[in-house]
Amino acid sequence: MIKTENLTKKYGEMFAIKSINLDLKQGDLFGFIGPNGAGKTTTMRIIATLLEPSWGEAYVCGHSIYNAPKEIRRLVGYMPDFFGVYDDMKVIEYLEFFAAAYRIKGVERRKKCDEMLETVDLDFKRDAFANTLSRGQTQRLGLARVLLHDPQVLLLDEPLSGLDPRARIEMRNLMRRLGTMGKTVIVSSHILPELADICNKIGIIDKGELKVSAAVTDVMNQVRDQTVLHVGVDNNIESAVAVLQQNDLVSTVEHGDGHLVVTLNNQTKEYSRLATDLINKGIGLNLFQEEEVSLESAFMTLTKGAGAKI
Repeated sequence: MIKTENLTKKYGEMFAIKSINLDLKQGDLFGFIGPNGAGKTTTMRIIATLLEPSWGEAYVCGHSIYNAPKEIRRLVGYMPDFFGVYDDMKVIEYLEFFAAAYRIKGVERRKKCDEMLETVDLDFKRDAFANTLSRGQTQRLGLARVLLHDPQVLLLDEPLSGLDPRARIEMRNLMRRLGTMGKTVIVSSHILPELADICNKIGIIDKGELKVSAAVTDVMNQVRDQTVLHVGVDNNIESAVAVLQQNDLVSTVEHGDGHLVVTLNNQTKEYSRLATDLINKGIGLNLFQEEEVSLESAFMTLTKGAGAKI
């Protein structure tokens, strides 16, 4: 659905993006992560045919950005970080205006607008003036607008920026729904935890260079040096420490907040016999859980902290 080959944009001697290679399939929800100025918006604008690259190629649904920009625009819905609404238009009028621009006519136009308002949970605001909406409601209206022509690809630039916690949750739920509709979505953000639970793939970009582009689980494994377990026992905590320290899988055992923090030796992935050893020694377990690597940790590791203000 989306493929880029050495996509590059240069301004004078400065590279906005350099040799970006992406390969996204139908239904992928791709989280584009990076600090402000890293090159996320530049990449998305090139894919949307709103900006020409210095060199490189990009394809959307098999169409080249050079040879078929009109076809690509019919297939793409692009939602910028900030967009204007018309002060004297009601929500339904705003959508009908853009539906007309997409040449959706007559009864079908009103039906389509009503469907989109329901999709983004904004039907209760259909007769409100667009400039009276909250930031979160405005973002949902923008999403309804880019969905009007049923695009196969969605490019959402910082849709979670500036939203309160409730609005972020609602927007994340909407993006999950888009994935179930079979649409290919690129969503950019510098709010790293927001993308971990909604995206199946992520790309980490820093200073115009794509550091990694892979499935979320693969990225986490890539930055994990050692597996860390949180182990809680019902009794005999010192006995549990002794049992764990004697196991050849274990590197260190430390006391955490009400549980033990067990760091395994490098490359150790299978550790179920640790639980078996403890149980066989009569030590009851109330917690046995692998510590997850956060997207913040992945970002800082892969960018080595350079310019990584999050």
